[in-house]
Amino acid sequence: MDDGESVYDTVSSALEIGYRHIDTASTYRNEEGVGRAIADSGIPREEIFVTTKVWNDEQGYEETLAAFDRSLKRLNLDYVDLYLVHWPIPGMYKDTWQALEKIYRDKRARAIGVSNFHPHHSDDLMKDVTIKPMINQIELHPQLSQVEVREYCKEHGIAVEAWSPIGKATYLDHPVLKELAEKYNRTAAQIMIRWDYQNDIITIPKSVHADRQKENADIFDFELSNEDMEKIESLNSGNRLGTDPDTVSLDSF
Repeated sequence: MDDGESVYDTVSSALEIGYRHIDTASTYRNEEGVGRAIADSGIPREEIFVTTKVWNDEQGYEETLAAFDRSLKRLNLDYVDLYLVHWPIPGMYKDTWQALEKIYRDKRARAIGVSNFHPHHSDDLMKDVTIKPMINQIELHPQLSQVEVREYCKEHGIAVEAWSPIGKATYLDHPVLKELAEKYNRTAAQIMIRWDYQNDIITIPKSVHADRQKENADIFDFELSNEDMEKIESLNSGNRLGTDPDTVSLDSF
């Protein structure tokens, strides 16, 4: 979302509601507003988990170190809780990862990870790492359930985080989701987020509206049955709404 009052108000309302994980990136161009909202919240810094990411044209060893410094300055923070390689840019992400390892060793990021990595990207990366990625943030929702990536991450002790967990709200009226929303007296978005939660998937739903932020967080007082979890899993169709990591390049965006 845009920097300035839009992101400031959105982050402020989320923090007031009870959210404590804020996800941003240098390419979103809103780190300054995020940092200002965090500073003005009055919430102790150690209670807030901040994620940001290095963008594609900032990748490379020295370039990433400089990009991280810029992000910290814009956020007005001494450290971030999680720093990610935003996309697996061919020929660049290994050098980028070496910079992330230095940032981690210097305790300027509490955790480091990747985003949008297929298993073969992770395999290639881990040939040369001394610190393996702690998390992989990927497009993940019922129509793109990413079973292969999830299984790979589980095998290697890598946490999975879903971006676009409600599929950019493009199929909230799907009959299966509508049926389950009625059954549990919830919204389709809450059903999808609860599905993530029961699958041990970290979830970062996006909303600029305080009422939706409250709705997205209200998923801890019900539980989907195993049968209904399988119904949601059956929606998987490979429907990718974002860029395929296998086709990404510096010219992709």
